[in-house]
Amino acid sequence: MILRSAPASPFGRMVKLAAHVLGLMDQITVEHSDTIDPDDTIRLQNPLGKIPALITDSRVIYDSRVILEYFDHLGGGGTIIPQDPEARMDCLIRNARNIGIMDAALLVVYEGRYRPDEMRVESFVEHQRDKIRRALDQIATESIEYTNDDMPDISQIGLACVLDYLDFRKPINWRDHCPHHVGFMQSFAAAVPGYRVTLPPGLDPSTLR
Repeated sequence: MILRSAPASPFGRMVKLAAHVLGLMDQITVEHSDTIDPDDTIRLQNPLGKIPALITDSRVIYDSRVILEYFDHLGGGGTIIPQDPEARMDCLIRNARNIGIMDAALLVVYEGRYRPDEMRVESFVEHQRDKIRRALDQIATESIEYTNDDMPDISQIGLACVLDYLDFRKPINWRDHCPHHVGFMQSFAAAVPGYRVTLPPGLDPSTLR
């Protein structure tokens, strides 16, 4: 399998981390994709021109949510996505929130990166930050733990990727909203396969303190 991704992408990292957790990484070749480059073949592989995209023998699978479902299937089912209907729905909802935070954070980054100073819309940026704050405030009300012998589910994998991405791009400081999740991150980082090798480039794990 070929995974089209980029080192800084939180969506791509979520997929790579899931592959490490499930022991699938040795079956995957990661190929860099530049979604801004009009000549990058990602636009042929995924007509939306977005990453991650997983190229298998029979199809191209996108987006990250669908790839996670596929990896869970390859792992035997019920591994990173619970099979019990209620637990499954809770897990999918929590991860939808994670993905929403990633989307909002990425829009903040894009506003600063691709618009000239005189065209930036601060109210739009603040609208995205408000989404992140509200989601983090809700996360703060939940008891999310990780212990060394657990198989993490996609909502835990996604949350770790979210908090690291917020540290990486710094649209806001997540510790202002859910400081007790530092413990979750420390436990997750210490035990989950692939955590450190999938970190965004240059991000220091000491930020977990």
